[in-house]
Amino acid sequence: MSQQQISPLASVSPEAKLGEGVLVHPFAVIEANTELGEGCIIESGAVIKSGSRLGKHCHIHPGAVIGGIPQDLKYAGEESLAILGDHVSVRECATVNRGTVSKGKTVVGSHCLLMAYSHVAHDCVLGDHVILGNATQVAGEVEVDDYAILSGGSLVHQFVRISKHVMLQGGSRVNKDIPPYTLIGRDPIVYCGINIVGLRRRGFTNEQIFRINDIYRTLYQRGLNNSEAFKVIEEEIPDTYERQLILDFVRSSERGIVRGTMD
Repeated sequence: MSQQQISPLASVSPEAKLGEGVLVHPFAVIEANTELGEGCIIESGAVIKSGSRLGKHCHIHPGAVIGGIPQDLKYAGEESLAILGDHVSVRECATVNRGTVSKGKTVVGSHCLLMAYSHVAHDCVLGDHVILGNATQVAGEVEVDDYAILSGGSLVHQFVRISKHVMLQGGSRVNKDIPPYTLIGRDPIVYCGINIVGLRRRGFTNEQIFRINDIYRTLYQRGLNNSEAFKVIEEEIPDTYERQLILDFVRSSERGIVRGTMD
């Protein structure tokens, strides 16, 4: 592993902990109480603020800010964290705020891409392989699970949960929970089917896709309430990981799930 390369024109606190091979460009700022894993790249104008914890090989582009103070009136200066996993790319002017007393940390998983001008607010939890499109805004305490894609300009209300393998249309305004494997779009947003292209790209078999589709057909298109739909699904569709994930998510939703096209 190569040695650190820190521009003399960068501002790096002597209390910052930098791993091997970290590259810091001119005019970047890295404050005290920060940790950067090996191979991270911090470009010009990027700011890594107190409480930030970056995994290995993260790439922070110009103007991005990690660990900014939460935009939440209940924040009273308490110590909190903004945690990024490995191989996270944060593009130009994107922001990840640190947590509040609510959870104490904001977490972005590994292999995530936060495109330009996107925002991850306080106490959010993003899983692995999540993509936020340009200018997507995620409010406080939102949960976004693995492989979800939020296309450009999406707005996500606080406390919303977005499950695995979801695809959101650009410009979506999300104020309900989004169950796994779904394709969500239109205005106002509705269930538009399952994310077939994404599932195939990630190795789901035709059998898995057919069963997921059958579950959502029962939930959204057979005129049943949720309790009736759950009973039919458990009687007619084999017990698989996908079935259980969907049922557990819908049952645990406090905000309610996005409505169907026939509602």
